[in-house]
Amino acid sequence: MFDPASLTYDAKGLIPAIAQDAKSGEVLMMAWMNAESVARTLETGDVTYWSRSRQSFWVKGETSGHRQRLIEMRIDCDRDCLLLRVDQTGPACHTGRRSCFYTSLQGGEEVEILKPMV
Repeated sequence: MFDPASLTYDAKGLIPAIAQDAKSGEVLMMAWMNAESVARTLETGDVTYWSRSRQSFWVKGETSGHRQRLIEMRIDCDRDCLLLRVDQTGPACHTGRRSCFYTSLQGGEEVEILKPMV
């Protein structure tokens, strides 16, 4: 059985987690998890992050309805980063966009490539 303690966390007990749409492959967001949020995610199927600003667990979409259901969790070769393949309902970004990566650098300029969905 997988043990979340087997992952490599930083000095604050956190590991970066990249959320990717399981169907399209689109990178949606990056957030932080700790061992307990990894365990909760695996147990419930609802992606649960650790909010550094609030110092509390954060179930993605719990208040907005823009949930992330875990399809697959992958561990990188150094065991210090996670890839979460998810089924995303609605926007993943708190700005209302599908992805948090909505700014592109083109010719030295920032270009907004995604408009808010809501």
